[in-house]
Formats: sequence, C-alpha cells, structure tokens
Amino acid sequence: MATTDPALDVVTKTIPSTGIRLPVMGMGTWITFNVGDDPEARSARTDVMRTFFANGGGMIDSSPMYGSSEEVVGHGLRELGLTPGLFSATKVWTSSAAEGPRQVARSHDLWGIRQFDLQQVHNLISWEAHLEMLFAMKSEGRLGHVGVTTSHGRRHGELEDIMRTQPIDFVQLTYNLVDREVEDRLLPLAAERQIAVIANRPFRGGPLIDRIQRERLPGWASEFDCRNWPQFLLKFIVSHPAVTCAIPATTRVDHMRENMGAAQGRLPDAELRARMLQYVAEL
Repeated sequence: MATTDPALDVVTKTIPSTGIRLPVMGMGTWITFNVGDDPEARSARTDVMRTFFANGGGMIDSSPMYGSSEEVVGHGLRELGLTPGLFSATKVWTSSAAEGPRQVARSHDLWGIRQFDLQQVHNLISWEAHLEMLFAMKSEGRLGHVGVTTSHGRRHGELEDIMRTQPIDFVQLTYNLVDREVEDRLLPLAAERQIAVIANRPFRGGPLIDRIQRERLPGWASEFDCRNWPQFLLKFIVSHPAVTCAIPATTRVDHMRENMGAAQGRLPDAELRARMLQYVAEL
C-alpha cells in the first residue's frame, strides 16, 4: 500500500521485511554517473543529486560495474553534507567469492558511508557465496537489507528459484510499460514472499522515452496528476502493487525534476493502468 509523506507530498511504500517506508522514486547511476574525475561533470552530477533530495528522493542505486559511478556518488554526498533521506544501495559484482568482502569494503570507502541500506548480488553472479556473506553482514548489524538483481529479462527462472528459497529483502528487475514479462510470475511471487521490488530500466535505457515523447500526452493523464511523458511511464511502474520503487537515471536537473514529479500526487488505479497500456499500444 502506498502512502504520502505529508512533509514533501511524496508517495512512499513499505519495505515488507523491515517496515521502513521508501519513496517510490529512486535514482539509478548506470552510465550517467560514470564521469571519472572530470570536475565539471562531477559538479553537474552533484546538482542532480541535490535536486533528487530536495524533491524527496530516497534510494540511490549503483554498482562496482558502473565504472566511476560509486566514486562520483561519494563525491556528491560529501559535497551535499548530511542527506537524511538517503537510502544507499549498491551491489557485489565479482565471480570470486574471496573478492566479495574486499569489493564491499571498497564500496563503503567510495561512498564514504559507514553502512549500506541495501547490498545486492549483481545479475546473480556467484550468488550463493555472496548471499552467504551478505546475510552474515545483516545478522551482525552491518547491513540493512539484502537483495539480488537481474536486467534485460535475463535468468528469470533462476531468479524465481532464489526468491522462493532465500530470505532476501529486495529483488531488482526490469519492468516498464512495454517490458512486462515479470507481471506473470515474478511480481506476484514478490508479493507472496513479501519481497520489495526495485524496477530498473524504466525508460529502456532511453529509447522508450525518446520514442514516446514525440506523441501527444492524453488529457486524461491529469486524472492521476501526470504532467509529462516521463511521469506517465514512471507512474505506471510504481502504481503496480508489488513494485516498491523505480530507479530512472539522468544527467540533467530538469529531467530529475520531471522524474520526481512521478512520486507526487495520485497514482493510476487498475482501470487507468489498463487504459495507459492500450493508449501506448495504439501509438
């Protein structure tokens, strides 16, 4: 069930395993934050983060796979100072079980934080060994939540087995208005198993929003407080009862403001969601 934070008028959902409320709009860093040590680019990404938090953002999701993204996130956090709304999420991405703890320690150093709210096994790589490590960290009070991720619709059968057998808190998967395979089995299973869901690739990495923005936004979008196409696509995702948050990525402050608008106002109900699907299918 979604509720609104009255302080910022931001829609939040509950993480089932812990009861923590999380804003439905998070922020991804794949490609967009991989800018190395370029001072101008780092400053621009800090501005994006500043806008994210100013508009009620919570989860920032990254990975060692994303080049310099973790380092750039850490730079932004140091520049911004205290960010009480931050829900820090990153991943373990190595085929070596022995390397896992060293990679986790490096992520802590790059972000400059004492403890992550969420660590995930990236694309299920060596998931048995890494989950054992992450569960131990959680039981020792050194980690808030444990999860696993997939992308591009890969390895859904294996992901389903993990969801059925492992006590994970989060699953991250691809879900958007046109990539909806997970509606059949994985999203119902997440609801059944009380697993929070992070939706990645909400714009298909960009092509979906690039194509759809050439079309006319329907007037009835105002029925769920939608003002533009990014909000249309994002509100569809986070209005699914099993989805906890989405993590669109951007390099621009104005796009961040648009994205964060999807976490405000009403979300579409089941009837409107069906209408959204039909409208886009007919474009």
